[in-house]
Amino acid sequence: MGCIANAGETAAARPNIIFILLDNLGYGDVGCYGSKLHRTPHVDRMAAEGLRLTSFYSASGVCTPSRTALMTGCYPLRVNMHVSGSGTPVLRVMDKKGLNPSEITIAKALKGCGYTTMCIGKWHLGDQPPFLPTKHGFDRFFGIPYSDDMTPSKNFPNWPPLPLMRQEKVIEAPVDRDYLTKRYTEETVRFLTENKDRPFFLYLSHAMPGSTARPFASPAFQGKSRNGPYGDSVEELDESTGQILAALKKLGLDERTLVVWTSDNGAVRRNPPQGSNAPLKGWGYDTSEGAMRMPCVVRWPGKVPAGKVCDELCAMMDWLPTFAKLAGGEPPKDRAIDGHDIRPLLFGEPGAKSRYDETGFFYYMMDQLQAVRAGPWKLYLPMENKLMSLRRNQGKFPAMLYDVRSDISETKEVSAGHPDVVARLIVLADKAREDLGDLNCPGKGQRPAGHVENPQPQVLALPAHRN
Repeated sequence: MGCIANAGETAAARPNIIFILLDNLGYGDVGCYGSKLHRTPHVDRMAAEGLRLTSFYSASGVCTPSRTALMTGCYPLRVNMHVSGSGTPVLRVMDKKGLNPSEITIAKALKGCGYTTMCIGKWHLGDQPPFLPTKHGFDRFFGIPYSDDMTPSKNFPNWPPLPLMRQEKVIEAPVDRDYLTKRYTEETVRFLTENKDRPFFLYLSHAMPGSTARPFASPAFQGKSRNGPYGDSVEELDESTGQILAALKKLGLDERTLVVWTSDNGAVRRNPPQGSNAPLKGWGYDTSEGAMRMPCVVRWPGKVPAGKVCDELCAMMDWLPTFAKLAGGEPPKDRAIDGHDIRPLLFGEPGAKSRYDETGFFYYMMDQLQAVRAGPWKLYLPMENKLMSLRRNQGKFPAMLYDVRSDISETKEVSAGHPDVVARLIVLADKAREDLGDLNCPGKGQRPAGHVENPQPQVLALPAHRN
């Protein structure tokens, strides 16, 4: 199952891997990507000591599909995780649907190479027992099974209090969201300390800045930023990153550990605005650049060149094949995956280019293909009814072409001057429609999601009654 370590590969040649994923953080929310509002010295230092990717894309503008792409190396539509069991953009509490246990995740692949694996934080790929992290290759899980905003309300009175889980058991409910970042950081340092002598993969999936109107931060950070609770949350996340990097140094793991730091999708529209996707156009929860083009910093001292910037297109699906190769193995060969091995880009090899220049990169909202990018060009496809994140339809849209490399803010529409580019990108889109599908038309290359008939809430077990 997954990758099998190549003969002769020594543990010393394989890096430990830490993947830090934030929730709804914008492209322009940290200093190294242009923020003048948030103080993020640790992430900025990480960028100075590593590589900053400036055309790194999520595979979706919403969280369940984005996280699916990370775990499986596939477009969400390929593995049928583009919508929930009830047709919403993300899985809900007690959803019948979840990531199929037969899929090979990063964790399964790296376990096949002898790695110890742990998921800390937000999962959101299914809250039923067959779909939990421990069924997808993670030795350990400490976190919440879905978004922090999925709590009981007037619209959802039957949802349970937000559960904090260890392995497959609820240990607190409701968990105090103010302390999630702090507790996840402490759990991370504990895991690093306990596993410093063996190769490990740690997936740290923060709940913050999160999906609620008021992001959460621990008391030590509340009211300390220049941007209200959102800024407080971002600055605590930066401090968390600093503590993790410090722990790696203290444990002698610094030069043996690859750390990736990114977000699942862009900052969402609030009134007044809190997060920033500047200089990108658009907000989270759709297929705009602001929704899907992510800040991404990669650090591995002595391996990833320091202080470099790469503007070649790469995507969330690329981490599975890349990590499999770094671990001394191979990505799965018995099924289609959509990601590419991006080690040449990470290591700054001369002439390294994105493979999406040839294959195209596809922007889906649920099951609707809305745009395609190859090289510098992004084509918004013509459509009669454009789906938005909550299945609100918008009217007719013409084809629109932008050079999103030199015109990052999409200020100049240039389709009239480049009909050959438009034609080439439409050909790529047609190939995606045949393989992955498009609105109400399944593709030939799709696989089924997991399914349970009678989903149950994740609740805190009551102690046995004693007479």
